[in-house]
Amino acid sequence: MSRAPAPAPGPPGADPAVRVRGLTKAYDGRQVLRGVDLDVARGSVLALLGSNGAGKTTVVRILSTLLRPDAGTVSVDGFDTASQAARVRASISLTGQFAAVDTVLTARENLVLVARLRHVRRSRAVAEDLLARFGLTDVADRRVSTSSGGTRRRLDIAMSLVADPSVVVLDEPTTGLDPQARHEVWRTVRQLARHGTTVLLTTQHLQEAEELADRVAVLHEGRIVVEGTLDELRGLLPPARVEHVEVRPSLEDVFLAVVGGGRGTA
Repeated sequence: MSRAPAPAPGPPGADPAVRVRGLTKAYDGRQVLRGVDLDVARGSVLALLGSNGAGKTTVVRILSTLLRPDAGTVSVDGFDTASQAARVRASISLTGQFAAVDTVLTARENLVLVARLRHVRRSRAVAEDLLARFGLTDVADRRVSTSSGGTRRRLDIAMSLVADPSVVVLDEPTTGLDPQARHEVWRTVRQLARHGTTVLLTTQHLQEAEELADRVAVLHEGRIVVEGTLDELRGLLPPARVEHVEVRPSLEDVFLAVVGGGRGTA
């Protein structure tokens, strides 16, 4: 696995950055969440896996105060999403499945605009720092409409960090991206982890979880059915057999080699 090392999660006994207990939600009588319990340790990356309709987006919407649960509690950075929604919104940043950038503006203008809307001091200095941090300096003055999908997504994530949130939620961030752009986003998430940001990542891509996550939780039929490190989850299956096989490059390996989008770390 080529994931860059992330800082160790908070000390044993420390309050998690995200805590979910007994979360339930139904739509038109159909139960979507059936008692979800979940912790995300500070400074860690947790991947929430699940098929379409498993309830991942519902969890994200409740976590970000966009939706109220039928029962259960959720806290972000110690603040309750029901009674302290404004404090939660100040602590969290949500990046959805599609890049929410203004394509008429340049990358720099997008960052400055968001900084001013968030009442961040020294908005231009913050924008310059994020441009450099996410490798966007070369495209800073180019209209976003001319940029690739991977560049737009990196800018989108950079915009989510303008107010320095303690928790970043990435809801299927590589949806619709080609392999090269997907690896660009992976490098960006690794960078977030190295800076100590807590990341909750929802995805359907198992390789994405393997590449990025410290811990993985599987949501199925409205419940977390298993949660742990990758090694712990592998330990649920019988030991691997040692076999000699010919490993041939995948089509994705060929594509990345041809277009120059190798898997080097950020």
